[in-house]
Amino acid sequence: MTTLDVTRAEQLGLVAEALAPITELAVDVEADSMHHFRARLCFVQLGTDRDIFLLDTLQPEVSPKALAATFENPIITKFFHAAQGDLQYLAEEGVRVRGLFDTHRAATLLGWPKVGLVDLVKEKLGAALKKEHQQSDFSLRPLPPELREYIADDVRYLCEVGRWVREACLTADILEEVLLDCDRMCDDASARPDPEKDYTPKLPKQGLSRDQFTVAFHVAHALHKKRLEWAAAEDVPMGRMLSNMALGAIATKPPADLRAMVKLEGVRGAFVRAHGDELMSIIEKIQAEVKAGALVAPEEKKDRDPKRKKREDALLDWRKAEAANRKVTGSAVLSNGLVAELSGSPPLSLEALEKVPYFGMKRLTRYGAALMALLDPLR
Repeated sequence: MTTLDVTRAEQLGLVAEALAPITELAVDVEADSMHHFRARLCFVQLGTDRDIFLLDTLQPEVSPKALAATFENPIITKFFHAAQGDLQYLAEEGVRVRGLFDTHRAATLLGWPKVGLVDLVKEKLGAALKKEHQQSDFSLRPLPPELREYIADDVRYLCEVGRWVREACLTADILEEVLLDCDRMCDDASARPDPEKDYTPKLPKQGLSRDQFTVAFHVAHALHKKRLEWAAAEDVPMGRMLSNMALGAIATKPPADLRAMVKLEGVRGAFVRAHGDELMSIIEKIQAEVKAGALVAPEEKKDRDPKRKKREDALLDWRKAEAANRKVTGSAVLSNGLVAELSGSPPLSLEALEKVPYFGMKRLTRYGAALMALLDPLR
């Protein structure tokens, strides 16, 4: 198997020519998200049974968009492993993927106990993939030889592993369900989440008074905004500046002073020394505004459909029983997304059920009548 480093625009034509006759392609991407505030796409790795191509996307003239026709051709199976983040990076480059088969998602729906690529390669081929470079900085140029070998290995065995996992899905009679889930992943991958606009703090409502929850909510949002500023200034990932664990601990247990702050779960002493005083000012200001009534808790979204929860519980119970009967995972019977869709908008007929996105003809034939009978009394 040959490996080609693609660093110039003219090489992309050679890659497209080599990929023209293939029907299966292994794909992976590498970014520098563990080392910089604004993550960049550093490599796109492509693998066939004969060749590996390492596209150095930090070179201005090397863009995966030059191979968009290959990525978008549904006739060519694209084997990814845990594709969600990879699909988002490619979408930002103007590349949409069709024909996805995600080996991680498939192995998960199969209910396999180990679904990592390292585990699958070892199980199928007896080969050992290295793990120690997972958090390396792939923006380094020239790329060290050991990192080049590591990123090539991510696609070296993926076509063979993908065929094995796909055959297992066929044997377990869940291939259509897996492919529908892969289609959903491709459709959902429009871009990476915006770290500022898409932030929702995870705060416990149990054990906090209304005022305490209000303080926690506003402190969490204020600290998130500040950590983005601090991380951008130092060009580090926001989680390295202040982890979600530490942010949650500070928000739900506001410290009275810096000494108490540094004792909170996940809070580093270096962070407190650099930003503790500013952070204390933020907390004290929010506490005062909540006490004065200037800041209030967010309005809770009330479900206007009182039967939604009953439908959801009924669907989950039915899914569990059906999965046990078929000896498959619950998500292979009905994904969580389908449970949410059917709970929120129960279809009025089999024709309407057929039109539910990612439901599929196989589910309609196998489960349609039972689901309609289940949902009819709960409308």
